[in-house]
Order: sequence, then structure tokens, then C-alpha cells
Amino acid sequence: MNVIDNDSLQSLWHDADAREVLLRRIITERLAIKPAPKLDDQIVATYFFALRSWSLEHAAKEISYHATSGTKDIPPGSLLEQCTGKAVGVDAFDATGRLGLIHMAYPLKMLLQADGHLTSTDILHTVAGAIIFDIYENQDVRLVSLQIPEQVLRTFPGPAHGPQGLRALTKFGASEPAFGTILKPTAGITPDTVGALMDEVAACPLFLFVKEDENLYPRLDYSPVKERARRGVEAIKRQQDKRGGKGIIFAPHLSGAPHEILESVHAVVEAGATGVMFSESFANGAVRMVREAMKHRSQPPAIYGHNAGIGVKTRGGIWRDMVDFLARLDGIDFRQTAPVRQGTPFIYPYGDEWLASERVLTQPLPGIKPTMIARAGGLDQGNIILNLADAEQRGLSECILFLAGSAINSIKNSAGKADPKVGAEAMQQALEVHRSGELRGIGPAEHLAALTALAGRKGLKALREALRQRYP
Repeated sequence: MNVIDNDSLQSLWHDADAREVLLRRIITERLAIKPAPKLDDQIVATYFFALRSWSLEHAAKEISYHATSGTKDIPPGSLLEQCTGKAVGVDAFDATGRLGLIHMAYPLKMLLQADGHLTSTDILHTVAGAIIFDIYENQDVRLVSLQIPEQVLRTFPGPAHGPQGLRALTKFGASEPAFGTILKPTAGITPDTVGALMDEVAACPLFLFVKEDENLYPRLDYSPVKERARRGVEAIKRQQDKRGGKGIIFAPHLSGAPHEILESVHAVVEAGATGVMFSESFANGAVRMVREAMKHRSQPPAIYGHNAGIGVKTRGGIWRDMVDFLARLDGIDFRQTAPVRQGTPFIYPYGDEWLASERVLTQPLPGIKPTMIARAGGLDQGNIILNLADAEQRGLSECILFLAGSAINSIKNSAGKADPKVGAEAMQQALEVHRSGELRGIGPAEHLAALTALAGRKGLKALREALRQRYP
């Protein structure tokens, strides 16, 4: 086997994340000074390009040719001209003219359907096509911004419920912390197991939401999703008197080809499920398909737009906030971001990318409800207070679901067995600590040690044990 030379090894160890952080900071600063134009009859897409030999202006002409009308002989005033894209701004970062931003305008004339609407699939087909991402000349490219005219935005369905609707549906107050959890084990389980797990989960009034995991597929011969949904719904009904009048949204996991996803949606809704969970990353248009198919129901199922696979698009192509933006337009009610936590990030997004995603999911949009953020991926009793404080400081308390999987379901009791009751009790004790304000003013670096010491002093056995197991 050939020995890999040092230069090659260093190249393989290149920290793409550090570059992404720098790139996002620079682009955000540039766009704040010179924002993309907003046009009533065009979608404006902003790209970062690093080109091998072309100028930014020449790249814009190539995009116009290949991504829109495909001709260079355009009669003035013609339909061809009305359907041809053009650059509406270029911002070169250096003297080469090959590095910087291009604002491309794509005419609505070439996109809109007869009734005046369009789809996210068609938008991406045009603004993220082959000439942009698939040619060698483009050494690097990012789709960093989309400006969609308001009249078109209003044609998208958006979330069926949004945070306010979800809270009203489940009788959770606007400022009341809302939690969710994930059924575990996440694979190799039957409908009987789902029913038993839901019995444990539904008895805890802490939870607004519970979902299956993406590793549990819908069409298994030993575990069909319709039967899982039925058992889960029955368990919720059995535990209703323990919930203090609160409801709970249960979202079975669906996957497959688009027609299979839709068939599964009908099956689980018929079985009584109030939510559905699937990822659109590998099934573009599926969210809009489900949203449209369910919109005439008095209570459409809440859609958890799981972002499994989102990194395939975002780690070197389309900025995550753009993917989240389109998913919100299509109708997701829940979208995972990441929790505030100490130390090195565990999952994406983080830093400015994290802020951008949470902003695009919750900022006001004409005719479109917000999406409820699901903070997940390492959320636990040791960092929940940091997340609650962040949500309050940023005015997002109503818009956040705190989704804790293993921090609830994998905490072991005194017999050494995983016991969701212990995990939930520990989380409730952490909430009480937050409400008391005893750790207010403690910085993130000192928070865990202070919380652990407080749990010991106060005799909060469940919290102390959860922290011991999560942070040995």
C-alpha cells in the first residue's frame, strides 16, 4: 500500500467547518451593506462563487443561458425575454473578479403555474440546477439567499398549526415549557412495544409531543405503521386522566417513495395519529404533498419535518436556512435545530448557522405561520436551563419544543434498568431549579458544576442521578 504524503494528509485534514464559519460571517456582513434586490416579478437568488477562470459577470451569463431560456438571441419584448434570467447585482471580493456574490433574478413568467402559485421543488430545480452546482468551473458555490415576492409567498400553505396552534391543540400555555421525546428502542420493535412505550411516555404531562425514530420504518412485516399508530393512540387514551387535561401529539415515522409516504399518512391518521414524521431531504415535495392532501381535515396532522439527510444539501451547497425556509413554506410544523450546550458542538447547526435557521423558522412572513423549533441532539438535564434561559432572552419560548430522547428514556433507575419515569422526574426537577432562579447569573462554563452541587444540597435524587449518568 502506498504511503500518503504529508501534503496530501494535510489537505485531507482541511477544516471545512472553520471555512464555513468565516464564509458565513463575510457574506452576512456584505449582504447587510449591499442586500439583494427585491423584485415583484422575479425570484432573486444570491450565490457565493469561487470560479477557476470565469469572471462573476461571465458566470451570470452562463447561468442565464443554461438555467432559463437557453438562447443568446433574444428578441426584445418577446416571451423569450420575459423568461430569461439575468444578473441584478455582482459583488466581487477581490481584484480577480472571480470570487464573490452574484444576485440572479429568475422571472416568475417562466415559473408560475396558471393559478399563480409555484412549488419549492420548481424553485430548487431552477436556482440550484446543474450549471450552478455540477460544472468544474465553479470551484465552490453556495446558494445563500432567496427573495420571493410576497404574492407568491402567500400561495404557499405554510404550517397547518404553528406554535400557537400546537399549544392550543394540546392545552399548553404560551410560556409553558413544552417537551417532547422519542420512543426507544428505535428499531427492532413491534406494535406491542410501541403501545407499552407510549403508556410510559403519555403518563407524563411534561410532553406535548412524542415521535418514533427515523430508524423505525413504516412497512415492516412485523411492525406495520398503521398498527403501531393504533397502539400508540390507545395508550394515550389510557393515560389521559394522568395528563391534567393536556393533549399530546404522536407522530409515527413514515418514509418511502412519495406515493408510499402519502399512503402511510392516510393509514396513521385513520388510526388516530395527530402527527406524522418524515424527512423531505430525499423526497422533495413530500411535505407539500402531505400538507395539500390533509388541508381539508378539521385537524390536519402536525408535520414533523425531520432533517435526516439535510447535511447532504447543506455541507457545501445550499445554506441550511434556505432549506429550512422552503420546508416552512411547504408546511412543516416542527423542525429540529440544536440545543445550547457546553463544549464542542455535537450536531449541526451551530454558531451563526444555528441563529440563521432559528430565525428563518420563526420570523414573520406574510401569510405563513412560524414553525416550532425542536431543540434536540444532546438536550438533557444538564443543559435544559441554558436552553430555557436562551429562549426567554430571545423571546422564543412559545416557539420551542425541547426534544429529549435518551435523556428521558435511557436514565437508569436504582435497579440498573432504563426508566423514563426517572428521566422525566429529573427533567422536572431541573425545571423547578430554573423557576427558582437559584442559578441565574451562572455562566455556561460553570453551570453544570453549580447544578450538580445544587441537586446534591437539595436532595434532588433523580436530577443528581441523571447528571451522574449523563456526565460521568
